Amino acid sequence: MRLKIVAGNWKMNKDLQEGRELVRELVACINDLQDVQVILAPPYIHLTSVQEMISNKVGLQLAAQNCHHEQKGAFTGEVSAAMLASAGCSHVIIGHSERRTYNHEAGALLAVKVDRALENNLIPIFCCGEHLDERRSGREQDVVKNQIAEGLFHLNPDLATRVVIAYEPVWAIGTGETATPEQAQEMHAYIRRVVADHWGGNVADHMPILYGGSCNAKNARDLFGKKDVDGGLIGGASLNARDFTAIIASF
Repeated sequence: MRLKIVAGNWKMNKDLQEGRELVRELVACINDLQDVQVILAPPYIHLTSVQEMISNKVGLQLAAQNCHHEQKGAFTGEVSAAMLASAGCSHVIIGHSERRTYNHEAGALLAVKVDRALENNLIPIFCCGEHLDERRSGREQDVVKNQIAEGLFHLNPDLATRVVIAYEPVWAIGTGETATPEQAQEMHAYIRRVVADHWGGNVADHMPILYGGSCNAKNARDLFGKKDVDGGLIGGASLNARDFTAIIASF
């Protein structure tokens, strides 16, 4: 049985006090997480305080939104995977569409970031997804397969079992548009076939694949009800404790 995951990506939101208040409300709202793993991915400044606040809460884990591809060195403004692990992170988001777009991250660079994460016992949440023009031209499957191949195919099956994939249709991020549950299921099933073809059915059967395109409290239940949708990488809705809790309860 695959792990069910709801991950909240705060992106560049919440100052330190606002972040503490959000986590305080969230911890108060969540009662039972036996069947769902909840991951919080705040900005770097929050990592230590969030870890302290959730350390005694079973089922709540901490992620960073990115890591640098080098272990250490003269890289002003960057944060390494080793630093994230030392701050209590268990996961790190790699290849989010916003970093692919604004920071021109792709291919070989993301593959190295995946390696750095795994070397430091962090679980990569590897993002992939197509733009609107790519979907309209019928290239969405080729685009997603290429992203997965470039970023993950160098891993052996044992390492691949430690990866979480997040499918995020770029045209549905922050736009209010959402893939229909049927569209999400179609792509998630395709991604699982790609994983099975490369690493085998055992890896595919156990790898969580999350949906990450404007998932909210209203549509989460329909999305999570699909066979190959194992949870969500949540953006804006993760900034409200009640909305995020409602999403968690949608399984």
